[in-house]
Amino acid sequence: MTSARESAVLELLELLRRGAPVEQFTRPAANARTAGAGPAEQALVDEATRVALDIRRTLDQHRRREAELTALFDTAGDLAALRDLDAVLRAIVHRARMLLGTDVAYLTLNDPLAGDTFMRVTDGSVSAAFQQLRLGMGEGLGGLVAQTARPYASADYRTDDRFRHTDAIDNGVREEGLRGILGVPLRVGTRVIGVLYAADRAVRDFAPDAVALLSSLADHAAVAIDSARLLEETRTALVELGVATETARAQSEAVRLAAETHDRLTRLVLRGGDVADVAREVAALLGGSLVVHDADGAELARVGTDPAGASTRPPGPPARALAASRSGGRAVAVDGMWVCAVLAGPELLGSITLGGRGDDLPDTERRLFERTGLVTALLLLLRRSIAHAEDRVRGELLGDLLAPAAPGRVRDTGSQTIRARKLGVDLARPHALVVLHCEAALRSRLAAEAARHARARDGLAGLHEGRVVLLAPTDTPGPLARSLAAELGQALGTPVTAGSAGPAAGPEGLPSVYAEALRCLEALHALGHTGGGAGLPDLGFLGVLLGDGADVGAYVERVLGPVIAYDAQRGTELVRTLEAYFAHGSSLARTKDALHVHVNTVVQRLDRVRQVLGEDWNTPAGALEIQLALRIRRVAAVRPRPTPPAPVPPSSADRYPTSR
Repeated sequence: MTSARESAVLELLELLRRGAPVEQFTRPAANARTAGAGPAEQALVDEATRVALDIRRTLDQHRRREAELTALFDTAGDLAALRDLDAVLRAIVHRARMLLGTDVAYLTLNDPLAGDTFMRVTDGSVSAAFQQLRLGMGEGLGGLVAQTARPYASADYRTDDRFRHTDAIDNGVREEGLRGILGVPLRVGTRVIGVLYAADRAVRDFAPDAVALLSSLADHAAVAIDSARLLEETRTALVELGVATETARAQSEAVRLAAETHDRLTRLVLRGGDVADVAREVAALLGGSLVVHDADGAELARVGTDPAGASTRPPGPPARALAASRSGGRAVAVDGMWVCAVLAGPELLGSITLGGRGDDLPDTERRLFERTGLVTALLLLLRRSIAHAEDRVRGELLGDLLAPAAPGRVRDTGSQTIRARKLGVDLARPHALVVLHCEAALRSRLAAEAARHARARDGLAGLHEGRVVLLAPTDTPGPLARSLAAELGQALGTPVTAGSAGPAAGPEGLPSVYAEALRCLEALHALGHTGGGAGLPDLGFLGVLLGDGADVGAYVERVLGPVIAYDAQRGTELVRTLEAYFAHGSSLARTKDALHVHVNTVVQRLDRVRQVLGEDWNTPAGALEIQLALRIRRVAAVRPRPTPPAPVPPSSADRYPTSR
């Protein structure tokens, strides 16, 4: 039969095997006492119960330590596979809450710039104000932990006067309902980076084991934060390294492209290439359309069409873009075009416009575009130097052509003709000569513009006796003078007066033609025609008076030619009617008596004169011109130049008086 002692021991072992609650371990001793166990036997049962309870507590500690170690190993595994710092920190805070069996767990991080510590992660918190708390160093339990790097615990924080309470912290703790709080430091080496907390909404004393466990979790959290920081720094360093590598590669490519472009443009210039050649080369490199203008807006080169063949050539540069590029010394983008001012120091030599590339032009290609401006500036300066040298040669030749021969010496027109031919000027052709005048301050610019116009017309231009003179192949000096006065006046922005004469059939006649052109210029100023242009024939009878051996027949032909031709073709007497009309003081009555016709016939003939010569034939100036031409014709016996066709029978109005 089993004794009460043996039964009690067996029951205690069964309770240990099942892991029964502690309160059940008192039942075997009570059963033995009820069964009538003796004092010695009861003492043995009580001792066995005590030993069983000790074993039970030891097993509980081992289980708790096993759970803690498992949690720590899991945390270490999370750190080894660290991908998201926030996720790892949330896992640590959650494990701290579960292992310590608290209502809330949370983690704060120090802010070195603000000098405080702020809430980073919470688990179990329900208060928004608590989740946004910031604790100054030394304030509250957490601020003291962050400041001293030592763990602190409070069984009831609300009544614990060991800590410096503030309204913000106390209000947050009260709203969350916390009483017992434990905080341990997060340390990286000797530096505290934050605090890990476990807290209950009831009064609670935290055992040393709880402090040790939370400290271990805090160490893991610190490792996670530091590892994340190092990982982020590594990523940043890799990104910066990649950027630096890409920058170095781009710079290397830019240097290579710049060197290659420099070599290509240098070879091009050394081979004698001009602005158009440079434009074609750069347009091919940049893959766009290109147009080059000089300082006056004249187009020097144009390159570029789209794949379909239609023109994509940009127009002249906008004034605001050219001004911005000139002031900044860089290419600028305006309305989908890139504009670069071509400069020689502060002087504007021209512009380059790049089209077809939009507003986004890489720095490498932008620098290439700007380098094109430098090369173009060199070519334009070189061209200007050559032009200046050529203009000096042309001016010297023009001076020799216009200078009269010395007394007793014959002009060497043969050498002058050869010199002119070398400059592309054929003196065997008829040439008109124009003397130009503007305000003295702009005379040098006028000379430069005149030289440019002379080169375009295969002529000569330069200063002679302090005046700007232009010689061009044409047999119509008047229209040439008018066009030059208009174009040069517009280019200079000031009135330019042009007096012309000619044409001269050879170099020997140029001195006298120059003298006539000079007289024409002086007549224009005397008549108040500043800013206009004309030849001697355009001045009417003044031209006849001022002309040196002027062709009076040409003057009569210009003034009366249409009337003379009308009489010749139709057999009328308009010229005779004009002679009688002016001879009798423009009186219709005396004119009809002199002509022995009806007064209506005189009126009809004068109306026909108006139709032939124009409305102003009878103005004072027009009447003076006609009377002078009639007198010259009578005195010099000038006859009409054109051979008249077969006579046309005159109308009755022209030949017979009209009766009323």
